[in-house]
Amino acid sequence: MESAEDARVRRLLDAESKAAELFDEIERRAMIRPGVGEKALSDEVRDLAAEMFGVTRHWHRRIVRAGENTLLPFKEHPPDRVIAADDIAFLDLGPIFDEWEADFGRTFVLGDDPAKVAVREALPRVWQAGRDYFRKHPDITGAELYDHVVGLSRAEGFEWGSPIAGHLVGEFPHKKIIGDGAQWYITPGSDKPMRRNDGRGRPCH
Repeated sequence: MESAEDARVRRLLDAESKAAELFDEIERRAMIRPGVGEKALSDEVRDLAAEMFGVTRHWHRRIVRAGENTLLPFKEHPPDRVIAADDIAFLDLGPIFDEWEADFGRTFVLGDDPAKVAVREALPRVWQAGRDYFRKHPDITGAELYDHVVGLSRAEGFEWGSPIAGHLVGEFPHKKIIGDGAQWYITPGSDKPMRRNDGRGRPCH
């Protein structure tokens, strides 16, 4: 019989898998394209998620940014920008699948600017190396993982431009369950082991 924790893990992984499928379809349909505004593209992505999986809610606002807007932190609300033919762009989505959160992002490059392509190509390597480091260090804290990811980014020739490098996820609503403290994020000051139990005594993910 499947344990409650095994069921939680399965549902989280299923949400992640569906989010990856959503991004693959966004790419297959070439939705990131010159001439479309960020807001219009966000609405198209919302409609696609509803079409594919019946998604009606996102636990955080959909982030679609291109060009200079990609340099701004999550909390900013820049003016709507029309995507240009040589832009770099990213999507950061938090769709809720059957009450389970996914949090997924991907970077896209329009055109063949080598500097922008280099950023896009480096990101999966940094992410994979960060995950490998996390897996090899069972007692790692959020702050320690943040420092390592920043180092990985610099080793690729880039600076890290975000105050966080990730966070824990779970059942919706994420914010209600885990709060807003640094200990739930991969960020400086997050000094608790990431592998620990939450307030309900369940393993964090």
